[in-house]
Amino acid sequence: MRPILIYSKKEAERNAFAVNKICSLLGAELKTPDYDGGAEFVINRSNDFRVAERFEKRGIRVFNPSEFSYLANDKQRCYDFMEQNGIEIMPTRYKTPPFVKKPRDGHGGRGVIMCNFEDDYDENTVCQKPASDLGRDLRVWVIGGEIVASMLRVSNTDFRSNFCLGGKALSYELSEGEVTLIKKIISLVKGDYYGIDFVFDSGKAVFNELEDTVGARMLYEKGDIDILALYCEYIKNQLKIK
Repeated sequence: MRPILIYSKKEAERNAFAVNKICSLLGAELKTPDYDGGAEFVINRSNDFRVAERFEKRGIRVFNPSEFSYLANDKQRCYDFMEQNGIEIMPTRYKTPPFVKKPRDGHGGRGVIMCNFEDDYDENTVCQKPASDLGRDLRVWVIGGEIVASMLRVSNTDFRSNFCLGGKALSYELSEGEVTLIKKIISLVKGDYYGIDFVFDSGKAVFNELEDTVGARMLYEKGDIDILALYCEYIKNQLKIK
């Protein structure tokens, strides 16, 4: 059996660099989410906890675990969880315009809009109070419970600062308070390799999202950290692979 890397066909094409790197370093075979064959272990990049669950029920180790994917890929569930555990969020189920509306399962800023009318409220989406510092957010990469990297994303043209939507990526040194906050979040979740995103409200970092299949384009373009190589090394260490 070989290690299995799971991506949807569309995302595999969009993330060809990551696919090639992981397959090369781990000898993994690329499969789509409907794959149900054997595996030495599975790297699930489908954003679907049910894919991980299917393998876990057969005793196969999955990176990230289904428990993490279940939480990370439903934004409202994740906000409720963080708030219940003492992590500050921007208020959700927010009906006073303007408010940000986004799909519960959205990624990469897709489908995120600013709403200016009460009639735009939709209980089936996340409707959230905007942070004061629009067009500016922070991404932190985590491997095995350790902070690996952080970068600031900034847009001068859009309240969304996602790098894939044209936002600029800048190096960022975490403050002592931010490190403490991030470590608290890490202690609450059980993931292997993921991102934590923050918005800024009156200059303070406020939790925004967990990124299950976190991207790394900005790290490779703007930094010198080979994070996918670090992730593959982490997997080898976890499974005691030489």
